[in-house]
Amino acid sequence: MCSEQTLYLASASPRRRELLEQIGVPLQVVSCAVDEQVLAGEAAMDYVQRVTRDKVRAGVEQAPAGAVVLAADTAVVLDGRILGKPVDREQGLAMLRALSAREHSVITVVAVARGRDVRLRPVVTQVRFRALSEAEISAYWDTGEPADKAGGYGIQGLGAVFVAHIAGSYSAVVGLPLMETAELLAEFAMACWQPR
Repeated sequence: MCSEQTLYLASASPRRRELLEQIGVPLQVVSCAVDEQVLAGEAAMDYVQRVTRDKVRAGVEQAPAGAVVLAADTAVVLDGRILGKPVDREQGLAMLRALSAREHSVITVVAVARGRDVRLRPVVTQVRFRALSEAEISAYWDTGEPADKAGGYGIQGLGAVFVAHIAGSYSAVVGLPLMETAELLAEFAMACWQPR
């Protein structure tokens, strides 16, 4: 184990912060505003990798020189189409209807960087929803949970009751693949399970 180091998290996501704290990594949050628009003809994996790379580079600019910086981005993908955060109730309900009784992919890319050394790790998880009734879809939207979630649901919250099967990393669906994150951090001599 190396001595305690602070990781700089280039993300405002409370879920990513909680996941890093879960594995004992001391962190500080740095701001990283980047353009998250999907480019014309851009494949989902290319999009998530590009945005993650941009986020970690923006984080490196904000963090102290020589600091280790982590960023991640997650996309819910159905039939090759990225389902972002719903802009309104109508879109949120449509997303949930589209996911009902179907399997979709969740792509999360994590990046760790120090200076110009940037390393990315993509993780793809398959998630299958059971069939959802119109009443359930409406009631779930009314909880408020889907409004700020990619794909219009939160697997770590109330949306968990819709998940019939998952193949891959649960924590990646939440927003950060912990095994892969720990491996990347180790490449930068940053230990998990640090004393608090």
